[in-house]
Amino acid sequence: MKSITRTVWILSAISLLTDTASEMLYPILPIYLKTIGFSVVLIGMLEGIAEATAGLSKGYFGKLSDNSGKRIPFVQIGYAFSAVSKPMMALFIYPLWVFFARTIDRFGKGIRTGARDAILSDEATPATKGKVFGFHRSMDTLGAVLGPSLALLYLWFRPEDYKTLFFIAFIPGVLAVTTSFFLKEKTRQIEKPKVKTGFFSFLGYWKESPLEYKKLVFGLLVFTIFNSSDVFLLLKAKEAGLNDTSVIGVYIFYNLVYALFAFPIGIIADKIGLKTIFISGLVIFSIVYFGMALNTNIYLFYGLFFLYGIFAAATEGISKAWISNISHKKDTATAIGTFTGLQSICTMLASSLTGLIWFHFGAKVAFLITAVISALVALYLLITIREIGRAHV
Repeated sequence: MKSITRTVWILSAISLLTDTASEMLYPILPIYLKTIGFSVVLIGMLEGIAEATAGLSKGYFGKLSDNSGKRIPFVQIGYAFSAVSKPMMALFIYPLWVFFARTIDRFGKGIRTGARDAILSDEATPATKGKVFGFHRSMDTLGAVLGPSLALLYLWFRPEDYKTLFFIAFIPGVLAVTTSFFLKEKTRQIEKPKVKTGFFSFLGYWKESPLEYKKLVFGLLVFTIFNSSDVFLLLKAKEAGLNDTSVIGVYIFYNLVYALFAFPIGIIADKIGLKTIFISGLVIFSIVYFGMALNTNIYLFYGLFFLYGIFAAATEGISKAWISNISHKKDTATAIGTFTGLQSICTMLASSLTGLIWFHFGAKVAFLITAVISALVALYLLITIREIGRAHV
């Protein structure tokens, strides 16, 4: 565990606390919004605007972090925004104010993501990137297990008392911000002169980025466009006959599998290669979506969600570790921020695309198309990208 430094532990603890707060609200947010008068269309617009805000800001603040040479202030401010947004959602019931509160939450994610992942990258060597990012994802996802579990427990005793949960979620959010003050900024040399950073200036990184970065990110973005929200998987499970409690239970089960396997898979990735593990994850994803399209057995859904947790463990942290290995150290936050920014926008498009295909052709066709595309992306990465990420890099 020598490679898991004090800084990695602190960042992982912060992510665990923040994800506990956020995921405590994730299952009940649509229900709460409906109780205060939001229509399904308005909820969709809210999430779309929030994700677009997060997406665009990730690239900008990643670039700003690289240009300034600072990391910690972006992490602290980003997590503070997310913490403050929790009680705001309960205090404001007018649509415009709710939009503002939700956007503040996503804006906070945009501010911190590039800088945080750059710190994680700096704390690792090319031979330990998988381990470090895997450990962080494991701790982060543990919050996604604790959050919904605490929400279910609270609602068991206080049914339909959704508003109080937003105030309870503020507690781990504040603890996360407090923990961030234990981080110490490292002195780093800025090779390029300080220039004004425009909001879309991060897009210019695409021109100067390494060829391997362009090829990798292109493949990842194509996959993302067809990788819709987890909500569709839960909806498919619901349609197949799982009740509401079982649907939330299977979501917690998926996150538990993800949390348990992210760290050991990260260790294996450092030994056999990030590319090998990532492509294996895509193959598993394709199997899951083929299964979702064809399966009618309720109990098999638990097996599919188990595999889906393995897929997440093999790709989420690994993709960032891979990107950080093929980009220059001085541009780490920009490289990750540019990718995650474009990824967020593609994710927004993905859910709309899947929704349209589902509506016109049915769930089976929607899942089969995603399964085929993901298999083709795995083949593309296998052929076009050379192995990067082991000790010789």
